Amino acid sequence: MTSNKREFTSVEICAGAGGQALGLHNALFKHLALIEIDAHAVATLKSNVEGNAEWEGCKVKQADLTQLKPLDLRLELGLEAGDLDLLAGGVPCPPFSVAGKQLGRDDERDLFPTMLDLVDELEPKAVMIENVRGLLEPREKFQEYREELLERLESMGYKKCYWEVLEARNYGVPQLRPRAILVALKREYASFFAATKPEKLPVVSVGDALEETMAERFAQVDDPRADSAFKAWLESARKGVAPTLVGGSKKHGGADLGPTRAKKAWAALGVCGLGVANDVAEMKRQGSHDRDLFAEAGPKLTVAQAAIIQGFPKSWKFEGRKTAAYRQVGNAFPPPVAQVVGEQIITALRAAREAGVVAQVRKAHPRAAGSSGELLFKLSDLSVPGVPEAADRSCDREDAVVG
Repeated sequence: MTSNKREFTSVEICAGAGGQALGLHNALFKHLALIEIDAHAVATLKSNVEGNAEWEGCKVKQADLTQLKPLDLRLELGLEAGDLDLLAGGVPCPPFSVAGKQLGRDDERDLFPTMLDLVDELEPKAVMIENVRGLLEPREKFQEYREELLERLESMGYKKCYWEVLEARNYGVPQLRPRAILVALKREYASFFAATKPEKLPVVSVGDALEETMAERFAQVDDPRADSAFKAWLESARKGVAPTLVGGSKKHGGADLGPTRAKKAWAALGVCGLGVANDVAEMKRQGSHDRDLFAEAGPKLTVAQAAIIQGFPKSWKFEGRKTAAYRQVGNAFPPPVAQVVGEQIITALRAAREAGVVAQVRKAHPRAAGSSGELLFKLSDLSVPGVPEAADRSCDREDAVVG
């Protein structure tokens, strides 16, 4: 019988608004810490986690990872090396996005080396790292860098279980959102991991996901167009899944649902992608619902509805004004995807424990011994202080298309 107890611990970096954290929580990981730099995202994490009995013992920490010393974090959390079950994180994607310059290791926002420094210090049993598919596709683009990262993991006693692109629509998320997921376990645990992509789930359309909330929105307005507009929207929205939601950058304008091609895809689903709908209070203040519910291209999505498209439950609240809240949603990792991967990891850890496997903790942490030490030194040197907009995932524009 499967246990419902939270027997396995996790720490997450670059936690954003909590998409990966929520997914791993639903997989029954017990979070010890969620670490994030963006103030709005930190406020969101705190509002959902602090005081919530299900998240008891979880520390929300605002920190710049380039300034956070791994040893200090381990001591702050009261952990010995090897105690932690999972270290997870969605490291910034601009270094690898086709929407950017693809500088890879030469981009100051690359936190892969920082993540591996934490692995080196904490020695978790499992590691999970999420990024854009541009890191893996085309395969030859960052092949040398990927090999170096894997070599460093191997030098620390880990084995790659898989590094694959997972498509969110295959796991109950009504959206095209391909993400590159790396899972690595300590060698003694890796043989217990089913090294294949998680089993696909039935596809959920935009109409399936938003029918209830959109019906509520139209029901709130006293307008003779409401009933027919809702029915027309639902017919269109049931035709498929959404293009990739885009969070955007603080440097560029207000919130919308993506570039031109994405807006056309939204229009085919009966949704106007030219902006995000105001809340009820703001619509009442303006005295009109035309902008938000009766635009020619269809209704705009509220922040809460965009979160549903991202796979969040209605109960998850986002802090900040509309644009700040929407950016958190658009930049998030879909919780259902994190959950299915987390369940794979827990299954392996539980099987290893039942088989009597005990984690081997390294007694030393070599930094410059032979070629292996030279590699560690090079990768560690790539951690550059002052990472701007650590929570920015505007690079998701590369995937904000139909197909």
